[in-house]
Amino acid sequence: MQDAARPEGAPSLAGGWCWFDRVEVLQRGGSVGVVGVSDLPQAVMARLCAPRAALAGLGMNRPRIMGILNVTPDSFSDGGMFDAPEAALAHARSMRAAGAEMLDIGGESTRPGAAEVPVEAEAARVAPVIAALRAGGDEGAISVDTRKAGVARAAVAAGADLVNDVSAMLFDPAMAGAVAETGAALCLMHAQGVPETMQADPRYDDVLLDVYDHLEERVAAAEAAGIPRARICVDPGIGFGKRPQHNLALLRGLSLFHGLGCPVLLGVSRKKFIGTIGRAAEARDRAPGSIALALGAVAQGVQILRVHDVAQTAQALALWQAQWQLDWRADWPDAGPKGPSDGQPAPAPAR
Repeated sequence: MQDAARPEGAPSLAGGWCWFDRVEVLQRGGSVGVVGVSDLPQAVMARLCAPRAALAGLGMNRPRIMGILNVTPDSFSDGGMFDAPEAALAHARSMRAAGAEMLDIGGESTRPGAAEVPVEAEAARVAPVIAALRAGGDEGAISVDTRKAGVARAAVAAGADLVNDVSAMLFDPAMAGAVAETGAALCLMHAQGVPETMQADPRYDDVLLDVYDHLEERVAAAEAAGIPRARICVDPGIGFGKRPQHNLALLRGLSLFHGLGCPVLLGVSRKKFIGTIGRAAEARDRAPGSIALALGAVAQGVQILRVHDVAQTAQALALWQAQWQLDWRADWPDAGPKGPSDGQPAPAPAR
């Protein structure tokens, strides 16, 4: 919740702008029921409530916009529009001016059916753009969208702050070591399968808990590799090996993922199911649906919105902020207590 009718003692969700006073306890087979916050184990409350550490230099006290820059010929929405260096730099600067506090630069399309790009070719697409941005005085956060350790190393050397791995370090076994050694932040995303085949026949027992459990395992793997939880964010992977009903179930339950104790990133912009439901065949016409889902995610405390339409999303967020009379002028503390995993049923703040 965000409104002013906040019950006494209702804690903040992830140290941010939402509060809650009840949670729904979920397990396979259905809901256990709704309980008050006083009934939750201390470790669970710590995960749900602790302010998130700053990520890639950005405080997580308010929603942050990540602008998408695809320097590829075949991305589903804008393939070929920005693969020339001059066009890529111009678009990056325009997104910064429109309100993108992070840029996510990718050199390999991960759309359904996309083919793998060799490491050298992918690195040659992204690293020069990142280096040129830094050389031109860009001091904002930069992410590299890659599954490959070699590309991640090249991008971080060029000036990237965060590695956004759609495979959650499963595609390249060397990725965990690369991120740990470079000191970069890391986004772990859930995907069922690989881009070539992921939409062929995706199935889940319980999509919300399946994705949660997978991300919990990948966060643990990252920590075991020497990447602290304070440098990790998670992404449920909308559209990656998921049917429309899976996407919608994840969007309804986004607040669950705060139980991982990490910032949550949502990448839903312009995806196919938005066009199917919203009757927009062309990806470029899906901004309204994308923004609607982005605001719904912010209402569940999601900290990072990965979007194509930066100016429109920034305007929507400004109005959302004004509506709820929120003050995002100052950053919150960079760190807070984190509770250990205790095997309890996963709690989601009740809505």
